[in-house]
Amino acid sequence: MSPLLITNIKQLINVRKENHLVKGKELSVLPSIEDAWLIIEDGIIAEYGKMEQLSTVNRQLSTIDASGQFILPAWCDSHTHLVFAASREEEFVDKIKGLSYAEIAAKGGGILNSARKLNETCEDELFNLAWKRLEEAAKLGTGAIEIKSGYGLTVEGELKMLRVIKRLKEKSNLTIKATFLGAHSYPIEYKENHRGYIDLIKNKMLPVIAAEKLADYIDVFCETGFFSPEETEEICKAGMRYGLKPKIHANQLNLSGGVEVGVKLNAVSVDHLETMDESTIKTLATSNTIGTLLPTAAFFLRMPFQPARQLIDAGCGIALATDFNPGSSPSYNVNLVVAMSCIQMKMLPEEAINAATINGAYAMEMEKELGSISVGKKANLIFTKPIPSLAYLPYSFGTNLIDKVMINGEFI
Repeated sequence: MSPLLITNIKQLINVRKENHLVKGKELSVLPSIEDAWLIIEDGIIAEYGKMEQLSTVNRQLSTIDASGQFILPAWCDSHTHLVFAASREEEFVDKIKGLSYAEIAAKGGGILNSARKLNETCEDELFNLAWKRLEEAAKLGTGAIEIKSGYGLTVEGELKMLRVIKRLKEKSNLTIKATFLGAHSYPIEYKENHRGYIDLIKNKMLPVIAAEKLADYIDVFCETGFFSPEETEEICKAGMRYGLKPKIHANQLNLSGGVEVGVKLNAVSVDHLETMDESTIKTLATSNTIGTLLPTAAFFLRMPFQPARQLIDAGCGIALATDFNPGSSPSYNVNLVVAMSCIQMKMLPEEAINAATINGAYAMEMEKELGSISVGKKANLIFTKPIPSLAYLPYSFGTNLIDKVMINGEFI
């Protein structure tokens, strides 16, 4: 791969010489260079600067003219459920007709619906479906993605999902992290036998996951009617003994205690956070755990949006992600997440972009390789179409403003 010089970049966004999780007021600071150039060698960012500083020697490289274009780090989508067997638009229609979540579940809907279909689908078909979604997500600017299991809810189903994710890792140029979410819900046969299912996770699933190196993280849906804080802690600790770091679905529907458990266990992230009070926000703000906000899930479920402004003002480290899944957020478009964060959660464009790039990289522990324009990091880049300003990206929320996407120095 010969070195590539990109010239006349209208604005090079999120240029950083040092890494750190961006919190509080600093989240609104997005270091950028106007009228910039960028050199890529072997898929890695090698040099950058202002056009007036570009030497004539550098101009002899293979060159792309990016006049009028903004270049950003590719999105780091740190919370998805990309592997599933079938969409659930029939439940979407039921919700429009007024059916509650409980009524839809009684009809065989919800997570258990996805679990039933997934267990009926072979691994190769699951892989092909997921591969198509992954390719489409990359075209929308996603360069790194975390993918969870959790639609198996059986030993065979969970392992099948994680093996699909492993195959995606091996084939894709995107950076992929795998999360074991066997504790997504209780299967029907264990509804009255929580201990039996937790033991299944600990004794049957985790040893195989560890032996085959199928996951990076362990996650639990800590919520009223699902897994209690005590059960969440037990399952996370079991995963931690196998080297899996915790991430937790926390405080989506209630003050579930998930944030407190996550902070106690030094979880990489606690995700959702639609329901927060002052005490919970303070607990998160005084920790190293990242709060990952998923506004398209709140939007799709017609729930109140996460209190982003309170979280930021309190000094919490926050990331943004899609929560792409067939039941509550059927979109892998991070551009929409960024726009919705500005429109509905009153985040500044700079805050939202930081949260979806450098902080998203931290939420996947990939900050040394991804999330900013930094020498030595992967050349995972978004090239916008010519736009008047950075704020135009979330402002023009219904328009695809991406011209092209580069992964590891190559256009997709």
